[in-house]
Amino acid sequence: MIDLCKDILRLVRWSNLLFLGALVWLMEKWVAVPVLNKAGYGEQLPGYLLLLIAIAVILIAAGGYVINDYFDVKIDRINRPDDVIVTGTISKPAAMRLSLFLSGIGIACGIATAVMLHSTTLGIIFLIVPGLLWFYSSSYKRLLIIGNVTIALLAATVPLIVAFANEAQLKILHHYDLSVMPYTPVRTIYAWIGGFALFAFLLTWTREILKDMQDQMGDRELECHSMPVVWGERWTKIFVTGLIIATIAIIGHLWYHVLPFPTTWNNLSTRYIALGIIIPLVSDIWLLWAAKIPSDYKTCQQVIKFTMLIGMLYSIVIVRGL
Repeated sequence: MIDLCKDILRLVRWSNLLFLGALVWLMEKWVAVPVLNKAGYGEQLPGYLLLLIAIAVILIAAGGYVINDYFDVKIDRINRPDDVIVTGTISKPAAMRLSLFLSGIGIACGIATAVMLHSTTLGIIFLIVPGLLWFYSSSYKRLLIIGNVTIALLAATVPLIVAFANEAQLKILHHYDLSVMPYTPVRTIYAWIGGFALFAFLLTWTREILKDMQDQMGDRELECHSMPVVWGERWTKIFVTGLIIATIAIIGHLWYHVLPFPTTWNNLSTRYIALGIIIPLVSDIWLLWAAKIPSDYKTCQQVIKFTMLIGMLYSIVIVRGL
């Protein structure tokens, strides 16, 4: 029983789920709430709604991870035979039932949140995302670029859900209308959270391509049209390098021209961005071009995951500038 529980936790990628839950909490407590407090509105989302949003995001993602492994059994037997859980500890029918159960509860929580907030946008998101995760696992991930971009877009959606929820609550409590109130705190919330969403999109896209490079042996065997299979390793490395450089350039632009902090080295924001984000990304380029075997590409992925975590924790730093 203990082994089964451990395998289920591995199957749903429990560490990734913790990250998603923390991301929702960070965007609300360290971005949205400080902006609203400064504008005199105060915190808008009650704790139970924030909890429902986090549960919906976590369970839908968990269901997506399970269904992904359900469809990837053949590939995983080639790429990581010792880590195959579906058809091992957990049968394929059981994995399907688990995925439907997790996704179903997640959708229910999401729709309940959308109804309470009178938000059509949130309702559409919580209905479409599980479907996209299903189609990604069954077909999109085997298509050139489309699969990677789909997951990157879904990752970017997570922080934006918090912005949508706060706007909806302001409409209910304060009859707030963005179309006639152009200079309101919600625009500031969208600007900040939009930056985090763009960061999540770029690094998730990068990480997904690195995963394809790690798994290219199985992808070639089963004729998946991933970037390294279609373009080859060299051109894929060039593309990933371009993505990382574009990410650094965007961060540099925002750092110098947009962020409300001085750009001197003595400033906490400057040191945080330079040491926690830019240097790891530059080092990842070096690791990428030195990579030759699957474990090397896994190391590159871990650097990207670390940078994503540090980037999202930057939300705690920006409170000083809001």
